[in-house]
Formats: sequence, structure tokens, C-alpha cells
Amino acid sequence: MEEFDHQKKQGDVQIGQFKVGLAVGIFITLFVVCVAYLGVQIQQTVENAGQESQQVNAGGQEGSLGETAADKIDKLVYMIEHYYYQDNVNREDLEEGIYQGLMQAVGDPYTNYFTADEFDAFMEQATGAYYGIGAYVAQDLDRNYPKVNSPMPGSPAEEAGMRADDIIYEVDGVSTYGMDLDKVVSLIKGEEGTTVKITLYRKGEYLDVEVQRRQVEIPTVEQEMLEDDMAYIRINEFDEVTPGQFKTALEASRDSGMKGLVLDLRGNPGGSVNAVVDIARMLLPEGLVVYTEDKYGKREEYTCDGSNEFKLPLVVLVDGNSASASELLSGAIQDYGKGILVGTTTFGKGIVQQMLTLRDGSAIKITISSYFTPKGRNIHKIGIEPDVACPFDSEAYYTSGFDNQLEKAREVLREMME
Repeated sequence: MEEFDHQKKQGDVQIGQFKVGLAVGIFITLFVVCVAYLGVQIQQTVENAGQESQQVNAGGQEGSLGETAADKIDKLVYMIEHYYYQDNVNREDLEEGIYQGLMQAVGDPYTNYFTADEFDAFMEQATGAYYGIGAYVAQDLDRNYPKVNSPMPGSPAEEAGMRADDIIYEVDGVSTYGMDLDKVVSLIKGEEGTTVKITLYRKGEYLDVEVQRRQVEIPTVEQEMLEDDMAYIRINEFDEVTPGQFKTALEASRDSGMKGLVLDLRGNPGGSVNAVVDIARMLLPEGLVVYTEDKYGKREEYTCDGSNEFKLPLVVLVDGNSASASELLSGAIQDYGKGILVGTTTFGKGIVQQMLTLRDGSAIKITISSYFTPKGRNIHKIGIEPDVACPFDSEAYYTSGFDNQLEKAREVLREMME
């Protein structure tokens, strides 16, 4: 992987790192104040991107940081308010920084705090439509910056020339170093017709692009018929509408005389466990789809009765941006030998998050368990190796539109159909 050049805007990055450090430093203490003042009762209301519903009570003493920490928080707040050289310090901002820092101190990039507004924005996007630029984003863990997983077809992001693996360096001049993905999305989204300036880092160069926001209808599933009675279905992400859209695409392919299927999961960042399991039940034989285990060893299994098992030749396209739920599906297909995986090694996210809300409308997204493929593989930080390796030729794709991975998938599928 190429070295990432920080020199252009190093000062901004250092400021961003300082702010994160400050938040983490003062945050652990102030969390107790929140527990003491608010008597927090945590209730889970939604799980998306591997989230499920249940209620959790966090109002008891277990988990409290104690009076010493609360007293230290009070002292730190007093020092900031009386000695910090500017008068623009807002107590509410300090509190929000403490909550964010507490989650960051866990050391898990998928465990995060959301303000009430950020949580509303997160839920809005999960329902299938929002005002933004139309790009799936992921975390580049090596660089600690967000990156473009893939622009949506026909979206403002695609029209502006954004590409998969572009590093999102700044949004309207704000450094995104170390920033949670959902917060990056909240910066990018805005009122319809307004413009957002995004600084990208691509192959040693910084690129400034201005993208006009508009309503984005999230196309979670795309379908078309290729030559030789091959069907092509692409799943862009797994949310609540995806199983219905996939079923429609599968039926349309069958009605068109499908004799083999290319299932494209490239650039798919994941989504709801329930959604991907519903889709797996349209493809897999009877048996285990996936199981999860939490830190107490509690195991939860998701199974398939095999009544809708896919009986035609199947090829699955994957790449380094295929993550989480897309790895769950491709891993199960590989374990059962239901299809051949073509492409490059997947991202390697084998953990499950849950969304928990607080009474004031804020929320946390927290990693609660690991998931395992039917054969017991945990692919976290490892990924899934394809059966047929085929690196993506980006130069050919962006200059002439030739998709070498798709052509390889068609070649493999054609052999399976003979």
C-alpha cells in the first residue's frame, strides 16, 4: 500500500489529533456526571448494520466510575471554564466530547457515540432515502481516514468523479482524521441543492471536488440479464428493503430464462444481519447460515430450512471493500460449496454492532459479539480468500469501462454452465 502523504495539511491533522486526545482525556471522567445527573436508562431501539432490538437497563451502580472520577471531572471542567484563554467554551460541547471520548477509549472503531441529531440522521439513511451525494463509505484502518467504498450509480458522487478507495481527507475544510463514519456522513449530508466541498486523496494527489446534494434513493439491488442466459444481480448494501428487492430481482431473472447467476458484492459495506440472513435463505441449503458469540460465550444461531435453495450455477464477486454482512453471505456460500468466489480478499469485519438509545435521544453503537461462518470461521481482520483470485484493473475500467473482474466471473460461470 502506498505511503499516505500528510504534509499538505499536516497542521489540520495535528489539531484534529489534539482534539481527539483532549476529548478522551476529559471524557472518561464526565461520563459519571451524566450517569449521576441523568440516571441513564439505556434502551435499544434499533439494530441496523448487524443490530437487533431489545431493552437494556443501565441505571444501576454496576459500571459507575465512582465518586473520585466524578470529582475529577468537576475539577477539569472548572479549570477549563476559569483558565482556558478563550470564552467560547460551551459546557454542552464539553459533555458531548466526554461521551465521544469514552467510546473512543474502548479502542474499537465500530463503537461510537451519537448525539440526538446524529442518531436521527443515521436512522434516516437506514430507511432508504436522504439528501446527500450518494456514496458508500468505509474506514481505512491503516490510515485512520474514511474512504469511498463505491459511488452509487447515477449519483452526484459518481457524476463528480469520485472513485472507490478515494480517501476522504476533508469535508468543507474539516479534517476527517480519526472521525467515525457516521459523523463523516452527517458532514456530507445537508439541504437539497446545497454544495459540499470534499478533499480527496488518490494515488499521491489531493483533489478538491464540489458536489451538489440532492435526494438520494438508495438502490440496494440492481439486476440485468447478460449474454448466454446469465443473470447479474448486484447488492450494494443490506438494509430493511434489500430482501424484498433481491427477491424481485431473482424472480425477474428466472422469468428471463436465467441459467446461471453472477452475484456482485463488491464495494458492499454490509448492513443488517436480519436482512442478509433473509437473502441467504433464498440461496442456501438447509442448515446453519451464521452464528454469533458474545463475551459470555452465549451463542445465537441463524438457520435456513433449504426450501428456497438456489440450484443453478452461481459466481460471487468480492473485493477488499466487501465487508461485514457481505462477508457473512459470501462466506456461507463458500462453506456450502454453493458458488465460486471471484475477485480479491474481502475486508475482514467479523463482528456485530448494536444500537442503544438513551432518554435524551442520543445513542451509542457498540460491538457486542463476533460472528462465525457455518464452518466456524471467524474472518475478523482476516477476510475471505476468493476461490479464483482476480485483481481489479482500475485503469482499464476508468479509461474504457472494461470490468475485468466481471468478465472473469462470466468466464467461470460459463464453464460451470457447460
